[in-house]
Amino acid sequence: MFFYNSEYLCFMVPAFLLVMLTQLYVNSTYGKWGRVAVRSGLTGAQAAQRLISSGGLMGVRLERIGGQLTDHYDPRQKILRLSQTVADTPSVAVAAHELGHAMQDADDYLPLRFRAALVPAVSIGSWLGWIMIFAGLILGMTNLAWLGVVIFSGGAVFALAMLPVELNASSRAKQLLADTGIIAGEQEQAGVNSVLNAAALTYVAGLAAALMQLLYFASMVGGMRSRD
Repeated sequence: MFFYNSEYLCFMVPAFLLVMLTQLYVNSTYGKWGRVAVRSGLTGAQAAQRLISSGGLMGVRLERIGGQLTDHYDPRQKILRLSQTVADTPSVAVAAHELGHAMQDADDYLPLRFRAALVPAVSIGSWLGWIMIFAGLILGMTNLAWLGVVIFSGGAVFALAMLPVELNASSRAKQLLADTGIIAGEQEQAGVNSVLNAAALTYVAGLAAALMQLLYFASMVGGMRSRD
């Protein structure tokens, strides 16, 4: 299909490589620090329970979930879901990060609300925009194709909106762990920082991939106008 040609590869291969390298770095960092026990002796689940109590988040429930690094906080049900590799190991950084989202929810953190508001539009725009671009190119309707680009750009906006939310959750996590004494000393702090910084890179890589795909479609539609 003409969507996927040498020009597409020029745009997307660097983004795909960045995503792959970032994931390798995250897995390596998690593998290194996820096995290092903190002096408090707490597992991720135990740390989460302590942080829920100390953070005044008594309405938040803790559940286990399958998979690896599938950990997340569900603001609709007020549930913190931890994977077994986090819940039952001394990986306190990931648990604290997800509780950072719970604190954002409790504080009515504006960037979190903005990100949540984007979800319905992005879920529709991710396929509707692509269809409109495709139809516009096939039918020679430039305006329709550009409208598709605008709608499709919601994915890049969502990826951008993720950054302040995730960085703030990591900042809250570091403060929570230090204030409650779950981590102590420079080595444990360095481990937490490494895990959270590596996780943040995944969102940067995701934003880069979304922007490159958006630029590719924009270049296609722009080329269509120049041909006309």
